[in-house]
Amino acid sequence: MAITMTTVERASLERFMAEGFEALGLTAEDAAIFAGALVFSELRFHPGHGQGVRRLRRYQERIGQGLVNPRAPLDTVKDAPSLALLDANNGLGTVAAAKAMRLAIEKAKANGIGTVIVRNSTHYGSSAVHACQAEEAGCIGVAYTNAGPEMAPWGAREGAVGTNPWGIAAPTGLGFPVVMDFALTTAGKGMMLWRSREGQRMPRDWALTPDGHETDDPDAAMKGALLAIGEYKGYGLAFMTDVLTGVIGGGGFGLMPYSDQGRLDVSHSLTAIDIEWFMPLPAFRERMDRFADMVKSRATRPGFTEVLLPGEQEARRVERKSGAGVPLDDEVLADLKALGRELGVASTLEEIGPYREERL
Repeated sequence: MAITMTTVERASLERFMAEGFEALGLTAEDAAIFAGALVFSELRFHPGHGQGVRRLRRYQERIGQGLVNPRAPLDTVKDAPSLALLDANNGLGTVAAAKAMRLAIEKAKANGIGTVIVRNSTHYGSSAVHACQAEEAGCIGVAYTNAGPEMAPWGAREGAVGTNPWGIAAPTGLGFPVVMDFALTTAGKGMMLWRSREGQRMPRDWALTPDGHETDDPDAAMKGALLAIGEYKGYGLAFMTDVLTGVIGGGGFGLMPYSDQGRLDVSHSLTAIDIEWFMPLPAFRERMDRFADMVKSRATRPGFTEVLLPGEQEARRVERKSGAGVPLDDEVLADLKALGRELGVASTLEEIGPYREERL
């Protein structure tokens, strides 16, 4: 069964989301950060990834239940010229990470590199949001976080580490940055739910049933643990991500994040590397463009028509959606409208029409 979607005008979506977050108690600055991050993810990713505007309802529920503090202070625990450790005080992870990357950029501009670790935080959205923040400032951005224990360690059938997504972004002269953004699981449960709604099977390397068997049934997979990319290699990366965030930052790790819904205990790491410390930014862009030409000039395999750079497909999505409208799942659109009425949001979502393209 095809999932029906409707396109909405981008600027109206951005206004609606910002006003919605303000109505939930965020400051105007934090509401703009959060709204921008969710719209960014909605533009770049497949809706099934679940990192987009549908999360407004989730945060309305969490804030309303007192599970997250929309105005939590972001405290400095320790500070040095190129390093900082921050405590998010169970605040909004997306906002805390954005402010941490801002600080990392400031440190990079002064010292060549800046790394900021955030502890006692919550879900921080897509890693590309934060990595691209550094790229826009003329840096290479690196962002990663731990998460709830959904991934089974290699050889186990129960989760012990998170999806632990990474994002790395670097500028080019091609009109878009190169961006690596992916979780360390083969897929997430959002995509499994999407497949279930469409009545489709899924690849057998996405997840396990609760008794430890690989499955192509998304409904069975929703009850089991996720599988790592690259088998034991992805598990190793996820394990070390916990080391580089929660363990060294004094926050949660392994089974600890998400074990208490009132304190998710997530940790993030944000790094900015100032390109100008190494060479002029135009020279770096020229070298990146030459590298891109080398990669894209290679002969293609049967069934492929071109070689894409990391983030190139997403950049095309952003361009298409920005012009033609942002496609939203009709269930999500209806819920956003209902939530807007509940919160008294003055802005309206301006619909363009049904989404009819074959690819998202």
